[in-house]
Amino acid sequence: MKNVIGGAIVASILLTIMLLSPSQAQQQQPMSFFVTSVGPGNGGNLGGLAGADKYCQTLAAAAGAGNRTWRAYLSTVAAGGQPAVNARARIGAGPWYNAKGELIAANVGELHGDADVERDRNNIRKPSALNEKGEPVKGVGDNPNQHDMLTGSDSLGRVPVGAGNVLTCNNWTSNSDTDRALVGHHDRLGGGNSSWNSAHSTAGCSQPALVKTGGNGLFYCFALPQ
Repeated sequence: MKNVIGGAIVASILLTIMLLSPSQAQQQQPMSFFVTSVGPGNGGNLGGLAGADKYCQTLAAAAGAGNRTWRAYLSTVAAGGQPAVNARARIGAGPWYNAKGELIAANVGELHGDADVERDRNNIRKPSALNEKGEPVKGVGDNPNQHDMLTGSDSLGRVPVGAGNVLTCNNWTSNSDTDRALVGHHDRLGGGNSSWNSAHSTAGCSQPALVKTGGNGLFYCFALPQ
């Protein structure tokens, strides 16, 4: 009798597993991409790339993803004897998933649309470009609109030719309104250019100037492969 009961239990478990949907049966991919839920609060002065990376790491750790190495999606111009840095070269090879396990892009080429003449194939849009808490980020139609994402990059994820004070808030060390930075739109909405990483320039690099053009000092964070 015991053998019969035991066999029935095993059969029931196996049947349950077989009836699970693919999404239920498969483990959710860990988060490897997010939009910062809040900016550091000092405008475009992020403490340089190192400060921005640390900020990504801190937010990720608070969300339970601190076991990954995180990088801010930011470019910088050549300055002080240091070469230019392209955002696309900082984030690893992919793939990347949001806090809900949704695929953002399989690789760097897909993220930037390398094979499609600057037309990317990624999944960075308002429903999927979530913050580290798995929450949507305010965009066009919300009050306030905060869809501007600091990048300092062109649509292919490279720093354009130009000076740091007009492209990257002096390599992310300035909060002065005499400086500016390039931003993208996480929701792909607003204006004639809806690029996720290269839509327009800010009005300045102070916190109020970033807010004025539809932002809040937010940026993208990507995890390097484990």
